[in-house]
Amino acid sequence: MPSKITMAPLALAALIATIGVHAHAAEQVVKIGVSGPLSGANAFAGKDNENGVRLAIEELNAQKIQVGANVLRFVLQSEDDAGDPKQGVTVAQKFADAGVKFVLGPYNSGVAIPASRVYNDSGILMSTVGTNPKITASGYPTVFRIVASDTQVGASVAGYAAKELKIKNIGVIDDRTAFGQGIAMEFKRQAQLAGIKIAGHEFTNDKASDFAAILTALRAKKVDAIFYGGYAPQAAPMVRQMKQLGLNVPLLGGDTLCSPEMARLGGDAVGENVRCAQAGAIVAKQPGGAAFLASYKKRFGREPDVYAPSFYDQTKFIAQAIQSAKTVDAKAVGVAMHTISYQGVVGMYGYDPKGNLKKTAVTVYTFKNGALMPLASY
Repeated sequence: MPSKITMAPLALAALIATIGVHAHAAEQVVKIGVSGPLSGANAFAGKDNENGVRLAIEELNAQKIQVGANVLRFVLQSEDDAGDPKQGVTVAQKFADAGVKFVLGPYNSGVAIPASRVYNDSGILMSTVGTNPKITASGYPTVFRIVASDTQVGASVAGYAAKELKIKNIGVIDDRTAFGQGIAMEFKRQAQLAGIKIAGHEFTNDKASDFAAILTALRAKKVDAIFYGGYAPQAAPMVRQMKQLGLNVPLLGGDTLCSPEMARLGGDAVGENVRCAQAGAIVAKQPGGAAFLASYKKRFGREPDVYAPSFYDQTKFIAQAIQSAKTVDAKAVGVAMHTISYQGVVGMYGYDPKGNLKKTAVTVYTFKNGALMPLASY
């Protein structure tokens, strides 16, 4: 006959209380929206960003986070803004109508600037990788930029061009988007302060594929390098055409050029001639970075692109802030995010009163055998 198990009254009472808490804990759904380009030339980036959030949500749900009497269940709602400002505003309103209180995105600065007002007015916390300084200039308390701004990236690329590449005479091209213009203007300003002459500033658009005329104009000015403010789907054919025209100088740019898409679209024309600056430290060398990279590849069957780690980190930070604030109210969570910090796989997150990162590393990369290779961090 089995022996009878006895338990002290106090221990039994504690066990019953614990079982009772979990048995009666209600499930509270927390909707996490993602706004990004899921169609068009930058769809690769939109999907990558979404994957970063999806991975974070799956890990958070496995943790059974409890706030008050409720166990939180995070639910992803992803919408295609197509990189278009009008569609981005429509997506923002759709999220508001659906009761979404936390949004990761938009990806494009030109979408983030008008959408931020809708999110602010609707009481939604917005976390964007848009780098144009105008995004946080309004000082909305629940708008956060989760990467370096154009000011920080522009300064890093300009410093690298002057000190490491010894550039004296540079041409600038931008795609006339809010992002492209913003980073090009910041680069020009910082480059001139570093003693670099701006030989010319040419313009294109984010749908273009033929850059022969503007590249020929800059070649005539005997530039030592070209800085491009724009996205990988244009930068890749641009660098191929530079090679065809015998314009054998470096192509410099911001984080949008630090994408596997550059190598995929540019082929053997993309190598050490491309130098790009990306916010954050080298993920593989950060605490938890290797584990994130392995988890991402296992889940999605590919390496992450530029921003998946940042979207992953910010989703985790939001969850930490919800626990700190003991509420899912976006305004209260925003207050918490301004006062606490979070160690992510890209680095340490902590925000100033306007929603900019207090401190962030910027790493300059090049390409070798189709893969990114870090050169220097600032």
